[in-house]
Amino acid sequence: MSSEFSQINRLTWLRFVRGIKSFVSSEVGRKAVMLFVGLILFLLAINGLNVLNSYVGRDFMTAIAERNREGFVWMAVVYLGVLAGSTLVAVYYRFTEERLGLLWREWLTRRLVNVYLEHPTYYRLNDRLIANGEIANPDQRIADDVKAFTVTTLSFTLILLNSAFTVVAFSGVMWSISPLLFGVAVLYALAGSFLTIKFGYSLVGLNYTQLDKEANFRADLIHVRENAESIALLRREGRLRARILRHLDELIANFYRIVVVHRNLGFFTTGYNYLTQIIPALIVAPLYIRGDVEFGVITQAAMAFAHLIGAFSVIVTNFQSISSFAAVIARLGSLAEAIEQARNTPVSTGEVCAHHRRTAECLLCIERPVAPAAIEVCENDGLLAYEHLTLRSPEDGRIVVKDLSVSVPPGTRLLVYGEDDTARVALFKATAGLWEVGEGRIIRPDLGQIMFLPERPYLPPGTLREILVRTGQEFVVDDARIRTVLRTLDLEPVLARAGGLDTEQDWDSILSLAEQQLVAVSRLLLASPKYAFLDRIDTALSTEQVGKVLDILNANRIGYVNLGEAHDGLDYYDAVLEFTASGDWTWKALRPELEMHSENSAV
Repeated sequence: MSSEFSQINRLTWLRFVRGIKSFVSSEVGRKAVMLFVGLILFLLAINGLNVLNSYVGRDFMTAIAERNREGFVWMAVVYLGVLAGSTLVAVYYRFTEERLGLLWREWLTRRLVNVYLEHPTYYRLNDRLIANGEIANPDQRIADDVKAFTVTTLSFTLILLNSAFTVVAFSGVMWSISPLLFGVAVLYALAGSFLTIKFGYSLVGLNYTQLDKEANFRADLIHVRENAESIALLRREGRLRARILRHLDELIANFYRIVVVHRNLGFFTTGYNYLTQIIPALIVAPLYIRGDVEFGVITQAAMAFAHLIGAFSVIVTNFQSISSFAAVIARLGSLAEAIEQARNTPVSTGEVCAHHRRTAECLLCIERPVAPAAIEVCENDGLLAYEHLTLRSPEDGRIVVKDLSVSVPPGTRLLVYGEDDTARVALFKATAGLWEVGEGRIIRPDLGQIMFLPERPYLPPGTLREILVRTGQEFVVDDARIRTVLRTLDLEPVLARAGGLDTEQDWDSILSLAEQQLVAVSRLLLASPKYAFLDRIDTALSTEQVGKVLDILNANRIGYVNLGEAHDGLDYYDAVLEFTASGDWTWKALRPELEMHSENSAV
């Protein structure tokens, strides 16, 4: 059984209850409560009609047995009226249940998406937790498990309520027919529930595992679709086929175990359900034979027994669904716990709030409590600096950057390179707030004034305007400004190929890697930050293109830190920061005024 499944504990159920309370107290809570009250009323109506139906059915069958034509016709009309009323109530009950389930799913999904995409929660969740095997497929949990959770929770709640109402409604009917039959129904249901749990408990863990295996298999197929061209060029079909088929084998093997448990459980539950058809007759028929009851009482007893057994046998009749539901609760519980850990991991601290010159507890700036961090990230509108910054490898604790203390004034053009790419990557990620192992202080502008261009460009789905302009600024930056920037970078053909600024495209298929990187540079120019971090942009761009980009950044007075190579032309830089394999560093100022901006370590 998965280690994550062990997380079904008191905390999981407390989180489950807290989630329901949050939904009820949310902005849609009032509407949800009204729909739930409507469901309760429909349940009461359904049970009332079922009881009425049992008496009408009894009199209808008695009229047939006694050859009473007038009674037969009258009871047939009443019978049809009750059935019509039951149909109407049942349909509206189902509609209200689905409407409430959809409302709950929408609310919970929006909430999880908002928390998951809170910077940098999604990065930490995928980069650290999945790598350590603590959680898998958060996307599937948000998309599929939320749906199963909301629909099934509502369904089980209503089933339990309906069972309670049914017990109250039919206990009196059953007792009035035969106290012995009532006792048999209770004992039969209790024994059936106990044995069902005993035979089928392993389904919970198997269903938990199956959900992840299905997601892994689907993820492999999605990977093929999204990387079809690269796979075809590199002829990697064989390796991918073996991987997909291996995941299919694992999926089938686990599902076969589920099928076996279903088979064994089916032997019991099927026989259990068949016996409910004959038990009432075995007990009530002798009463009719002796003349103690009418013939219609036999059918009434069968109906009442079936309803009562159904109410008492919720576990027996719904155990397979319950086992899947328990797995969903565990998966969402582990996802919530992982998100909580990712959010509570220190993001940034500092002695001074950049906006209000107050301590880090400034509630106007921080949405949640922030724990002290080993690496302090302080915001300062006009400065980029590192104070005694040491960065370590998260895998083995090896020092990759040792006691770095340098200052990079606005407008500075800095080249960073080294013997080991790890130092470059670490500094890049640490400045962005994504490297957490180490100590020291990073002073930087807020993330609106510093932008990062990774080595591989990323263009999210959307229109060209949405890619180029920051969120919320789509109608602030005019078309003329966008076209001017694209023209500066020789991207006018891209604009024509994209069908204008407001047409959605698959950017990986219509743009080359160099064009994608230049589009990313265009976004940077339109945002006009104070600093730009460039990570090996020469991977996608030619030497001439890199030179042009750096000239444009310089002309726009955007300071840049280029994480490149030692052979890069120094004419584009004011200073050079070089790292050794041991994490030591040297600072070489190409302008005299930058000599004072470092506290050089001994190399």
